[in-house]
Formats: sequence, structure tokens, C-alpha cells
Amino acid sequence: MRNRFSKVVRLAAVGLLLAPVTALAEEASAIVIVADTRQLTGLRAWWGALYNESHLYFALLTIMAVPLAGALLGTLADWLMGHVGIDLKSRALRES
Repeated sequence: MRNRFSKVVRLAAVGLLLAPVTALAEEASAIVIVADTRQLTGLRAWWGALYNESHLYFALLTIMAVPLAGALLGTLADWLMGHVGIDLKSRALRES
């Protein structure tokens, strides 16, 4: 009997804690998330407009652009370090 009463008290406490969340959940559907593109020009304006028009296209383009930018920057860094004299292709340790 005591265990059943403590379970009921716990469920009532959880219900009281979650009551404000359920009350606010109805108002959250009115929120619209958009990028403010009024002051943007060029590529930033296009990127913001893409975000506002289609979150799917924005996500797909971002998924394609981030690895491409990483590969380009990594290649540039490798080339620059090679010209400076840092050899990243050899695994031999030359600390002796």
C-alpha cells in the first residue's frame, strides 16, 4: 500500500512539473524562425533567402558545402606547409 501511494505521489509531482510545459507548447506553434536578410548583400543575402525559403535545400547545400570547404582548406594548408618546409607525407621522427 505504501509503495502504491508513493508511486501516485511521484506521478502527481511529475504531472505538476510538466503542466507549465504543456501549457506553453500550444503557443510555441506560432513561432516562425527566419533569417533577417534586410541588411545582407551578395552571397550572405542569397544564403539567408535560401534558409527562409526552404530548410531542406539549405540543409542539403550546407551538408555538401562544409566537407568541400574542409577539403579545400586542408589542401591549401598542406600545400602551404609543404612550401614552408614542413613534411607531412613522411612519418619518420627526426627529433634525435
